[in-house]
Amino acid sequence: MDYVKFGRTGLEVSRLALGCMTFGVPGRGKHPWTLDEEASRLLIRQAIEAGINFFDTANIYSDGTSEEIVGRALRDFTRRDDIVIATKVFNRMRPGANGAGLSRKAIFNEIDNSLRRLGTDYVDLYQIHRWDDGTPIEETLEALHDVVKAGKARYIGASSMHAWQFSKALYVSKLNGWTRFASMQNHLNLLYREEEREMLPLCDDQGIAVIPWSPLARGRLARDWNETSERQATDAYGSGLYEASLDADRKVVDAVAQVARARGVPRAQVALAWVAQKHGVTAPIIGASKPHHLTDAIAALSLTLGSEEIAALEEPYVPHRIAGFE
Repeated sequence: MDYVKFGRTGLEVSRLALGCMTFGVPGRGKHPWTLDEEASRLLIRQAIEAGINFFDTANIYSDGTSEEIVGRALRDFTRRDDIVIATKVFNRMRPGANGAGLSRKAIFNEIDNSLRRLGTDYVDLYQIHRWDDGTPIEETLEALHDVVKAGKARYIGASSMHAWQFSKALYVSKLNGWTRFASMQNHLNLLYREEEREMLPLCDDQGIAVIPWSPLARGRLARDWNETSERQATDAYGSGLYEASLDADRKVVDAVAQVARARGVPRAQVALAWVAQKHGVTAPIIGASKPHHLTDAIAALSLTLGSEEIAALEEPYVPHRIAGFE
């Protein structure tokens, strides 16, 4: 496993991050397809043994049980100083006032809740899961700065939003001398490339680490067009990301299949290699529910796509509506 600097910071992370949405008590939250603790621990251990040191979860995943399972496994399988734990805040965690969002109150409440569930004194990366239209960005950024100064987070990051919003946040931080966002976790894969227009150039210019989510488009890039999975059949959010561009997306999926067939490798390796080779990408966030998902992801880091292959993969793409900010 190779390790790279996290944007302009001194932090070193593996070239892959393990996304932990898959891990959580089944039936809790919005994801009925999650793995129970026993099955989750096997994959977390496999990731650690492969050299992955970067684990990304969120307070909302399976009503917080993802953080609990991940925290227990990491304590059992490795040393805290050897790993990078990332989690997120924004989504609703309880009914009523102040149960969601990026107010100072919500952030202070949720960082403590996440630390308790994870069983750690600090997280390495604390991210805002989405932009909060109901809270001034100044309030959010100052609260995050205070979380860092209190020693509860080492770095802060952001997730899917408009480039103008991210640029505004970076400017406000600099203007006030507050902790700056170190990373952008955005939606990027062969089926959704709108981030190439503004967000990726902005991150490149500002030295921001890019850690894309859903590099396989919820598995759509890893199998035949007409195949499905339990997750895809029950993933309403995922369907909303891609349902507006089915005809164009099918051509991209076919192109992935052709390149994979010519190379003699699984499609997942081709699709992930395209993201990992993208200029400015630090570490794609991979999901895994079976051991071979991790094996393929790690192998993808050694698969170098040629210019003709990249052109063949990109040629069918058409502009898409903005998706993933919800």
